[in-house]
Amino acid sequence: MRKIIFAILVFYAAQTEAQPRWTAMQCMQYAVEHNHEVKQAELELDNYKVAKTSAAGRFLPAVDANIGAQYNFGRAIDPETNGYTDVSTFYNGYSAQVSLPVFDGFNRLHALKAAKASVLMGHQALRQQQDQTALNVLQAFVNVVYDEGMVMMAQEKLQETELLLRQTRLLEEVGRKSAADVALVESQHAEADYEVTRQQNLLASALLELKKEMAYPLTDSLAVISPFEEAQSTTHELGISYSHRQDAIQPFCSPLHPALQQARYQVESSKHEWSQARASLFPTLSLSAGLSTTYYKTLHTQNAQSFGKQFSNNMGEYVGVTLSIPIFNRMQIVSNIRKAKNNYLLACEAYQLKHAELEKLCREAWLDWQGYLKQTVQMVKKVAADSLAYQLTYHQYKDGLSTAIDLHTTSAQLLHSKATLLQCRLMAMVKEQLVRYYQGMTIWTE
Repeated sequence: MRKIIFAILVFYAAQTEAQPRWTAMQCMQYAVEHNHEVKQAELELDNYKVAKTSAAGRFLPAVDANIGAQYNFGRAIDPETNGYTDVSTFYNGYSAQVSLPVFDGFNRLHALKAAKASVLMGHQALRQQQDQTALNVLQAFVNVVYDEGMVMMAQEKLQETELLLRQTRLLEEVGRKSAADVALVESQHAEADYEVTRQQNLLASALLELKKEMAYPLTDSLAVISPFEEAQSTTHELGISYSHRQDAIQPFCSPLHPALQQARYQVESSKHEWSQARASLFPTLSLSAGLSTTYYKTLHTQNAQSFGKQFSNNMGEYVGVTLSIPIFNRMQIVSNIRKAKNNYLLACEAYQLKHAELEKLCREAWLDWQGYLKQTVQMVKKVAADSLAYQLTYHQYKDGLSTAIDLHTTSAQLLHSKATLLQCRLMAMVKEQLVRYYQGMTIWTE
């Protein structure tokens, strides 16, 4: 059994070394580029840009051209004599016109400003989605690292129980241990074997979750590098090393946070939409100009003028001015103004609510970060004490001064302390990045 387990570990290590190992930063950057929700935010931003282009186009004149053809048979009006005729005729008309609104109560101007604010809001929504995706990937990455650490601890525990089982059987042969002690250690060995399988299943599930958050192919292999190994390569210890930057990161929410910026641009956009609704109370003035011509022919006759001559002789031009004054439209304008005003006030309230919420979350994350840093220091000491207690109990067990139950209790306590230390270190890293996120920093770039 030991040879089989050793062969499996060697094979797993060889497979891991054969493929590149991903850091947390690399996983977040990959997710920002490939995540489906980020791509949806990019498409939403493009829609805002299209709306802005459309709003700017309203300042340009509108040009229309029309071509029509009509075949008349039976009783109809002769355009040459303006009298009735009962012969078949063919009528062809051409027209082109240009229209330009001169004044519309600044409706177009406010629509353009609202569209510009929407584009800025779309940029912030995209950045927020990128940051949120990076945070989700970071949490999934931490879960993978934690489960990998738990697998290693469970495998170490299994090896210890195997060694303990062999020693207990030897002690039974010399009469220093009873069959009950051997059975108890065998039970502990089976429990350790089960724990290895359970932790490996949890690790597989955590890897699937990480791949999903990254939009990484689920069938491809993915190996991660522990941030502790990464920290050691840069000559400092993760968890405690971040404490020297506590004074540099204060518990406040930056006004540049993308969610707060998004709410602010929503207020600006709603304000211009309110002004746009009030512009409907003003009269509108527009200019128009155009030209038209026709071609007419009585069928089955040879006396009709040529197409070119009629096209030139029937040509007409016109210039027009239109003034539209709103008087009463069944309270639609008043209702739209009131609704737009309420939307603006709702956006203002949403901004204040978002600011208070982010401020609270930032302070909570900062307090959690400080707490995990302190817990890390305390758990380092506890792991050292529990390790010493386990070693002493182990030697006492070999000398017959303690039971297998005592050894199992101290071993479980040591394993729990190691797991808690690992969790505190990882959560300290996550909470620090969360504080940086609330302060408007981009966590997925160097």
